[in-house]
Amino acid sequence: MTMAKPAFKDAPLRREIEDLAKQQNHHTLACWAAECAARVLPVFEAHQLEDRRARNAIAAGRGWIRGEITMVDARKAAFAAHAAAREADNVAASAASRAAGHAAATAHVKDHAVHAATYTVKAIFYDCLIEDQERRVLEERTWQYQYLLGGCNDHGERTS
Repeated sequence: MTMAKPAFKDAPLRREIEDLAKQQNHHTLACWAAECAARVLPVFEAHQLEDRRARNAIAAGRGWIRGEITMVDARKAAFAAHAAAREADNVAASAASRAAGHAAATAHVKDHAVHAATYTVKAIFYDCLIEDQERRVLEERTWQYQYLLGGCNDHGERTS
């Protein structure tokens, strides 16, 4: 018998993060999205040992920030990470790869950044014990908010 996955429950801080994100520039959001996704990359890689698509998507997002790759190339990496998410046999790993895909897609449309942050939280939620989910989600959302407040420079590095 297969157990149903628990319904994802986000922290109330999500709304404040979305409001703060609306005030940020494109490069700051791309940096933030890449940092969020990188925090759960080990979740994906623990389940998909040889699959580099999520890692490559995060690298593509960071490469776009630095002007090393085009938006079109970042989008290709995003599509690949989303394909990896569909192929993953673990819900947390799938969410982690979706976070990476949205991080790379932020190069195309800055609104993808909030989706990268949400999929990061989902990966954490599904990767921990049920009794830890609420605390871990709140901790991650708090980190996301604080990191976004600090911003990033055009090289993808934190400015504070």
